[in-house]
Amino acid sequence: MGGRNLLDNLTLTMYRGEQWAITGPSGSGKTVLAHTLTGRHFYTGRIGYYFAGEEEGEGVTASRHRIVLVEQQHRFKNRPGATDLYYQQRFNASDADQTITVAQELAEYTVMEGPAREEWLDSLHIRALLSRPLIQLSNGENKRVQLAIALLEDPELLILDNPFLGLDVAGRALLHEIINGLAAKGIQILLLMTGMQELPEAITHVGRLEEGKWVFVGPKSQIQPVAATGAGVQLDPDILAQLKALPGGRAGVGGAADEGDGRGFATAVKMVDVTVIYGEKTLLKAVNWEVKKGERWNVSGPNGAGKSTLLSLITADNPQAYANEIWLFDRRRGTGETIWDIKQKIGFVSPELHLYFDYSANCFEVIASGLFDTIGLFRPLTAEQEARVLSWMKLLSLTALRSKRLAELSTGQQRMVLLARALIKNPPMLILDEPCQGLDEEQTAYFREFINLLCGAFGTTLIYVSHYAQELPDCIDKYLRLDNGAVVPTKTL
Repeated sequence: MGGRNLLDNLTLTMYRGEQWAITGPSGSGKTVLAHTLTGRHFYTGRIGYYFAGEEEGEGVTASRHRIVLVEQQHRFKNRPGATDLYYQQRFNASDADQTITVAQELAEYTVMEGPAREEWLDSLHIRALLSRPLIQLSNGENKRVQLAIALLEDPELLILDNPFLGLDVAGRALLHEIINGLAAKGIQILLLMTGMQELPEAITHVGRLEEGKWVFVGPKSQIQPVAATGAGVQLDPDILAQLKALPGGRAGVGGAADEGDGRGFATAVKMVDVTVIYGEKTLLKAVNWEVKKGERWNVSGPNGAGKSTLLSLITADNPQAYANEIWLFDRRRGTGETIWDIKQKIGFVSPELHLYFDYSANCFEVIASGLFDTIGLFRPLTAEQEARVLSWMKLLSLTALRSKRLAELSTGQQRMVLLARALIKNPPMLILDEPCQGLDEEQTAYFREFINLLCGAFGTTLIYVSHYAQELPDCIDKYLRLDNGAVVPTKTL
């Protein structure tokens, strides 16, 4: 594709009863392989399908319906006739119900009916979600709906692309149980994973890809784990000087705390008895929280605990901020500030934000949009702004991707581009919601060290959400945990 060999001379045979995982770093070709198996890409060579009740066929379209791929991300649908989806929609009670419900989504899939259908809905704990709008589901709930859709198509081979991303401990345990149960029922599994840490017990064989080629193919018991040392991606020794030398505005200031660079505040966030209710559901319950300038916080809690709602009140994406006592950068919400005044001081990335970017935009445009806090680039850049974008691309090793569209990149590469977008202003506060989701071990190690350096050099206030302790930068020393919308005592993740 695009003149490059993304997969190079791969030979693999999956026998009935084997359960496979394909591992490898970001950009190694795992998702391309899955899309090729489902007929999305032209290829040379031969793919043979041997499904029960069918004669063997080579590239037979009729056979491909027996292969179902569960993508990393689930793109939501609106109700017929409703306006296009937008990022803040899930936080607007008046617009959230414009998206279809779980029941409406599942009704489109009719290959499997009767008792078998009901059994899958029960085993995936879907019934309690049927009346919920898709856009309001947590990561864990969304993943179960994706699995239900796949299973209702009655697949012979189920491909799961990094299915554990974004799931809390309980969600990952439940998904392990579900995958092992599917294998026991005779459904063949092919997992795509960046590492070996989450392989379910049912997996029997592993193939490891690097740059589109096999480096290992065989039984799981024979593969040697790849240590996540971070040695493959080193911080440039002059990176601090480069950060301070970035052209233009706040990005060129060496951490000076003055009004001109947006860092002249004492308290970044203050919430007093903050409560958020949608219909009959309480998402946040009397939250009291204060983030002083320069503090580094981890926000944790199970899927659905209220973390995204909490962050949306800070990023000016949730209108219920006006119904609560919330102070941002020493100013109470609703006293004349605009959402752009707030966003200018914040660098933000999240899995949900990732969904709303135009995949036809190129990497340069996506990163540059962070200068204006827009989802897309809608204005020309000055020479200084263009130089700043190019500088950040160089710092994060993204220069080679400048003209590539998001759609051409792996999920890990896409996430690195969105991280560059969050950092482009070198803002006084960073809000990073699952920032390493989709990154491989080396990218994660690099990013952790980069955030440590950035916060230390500029006194950046940090709010960092993750379900994995090993992903947290060392600079974090304060913790907020939510459970069922309420703050619960904790001293660690």
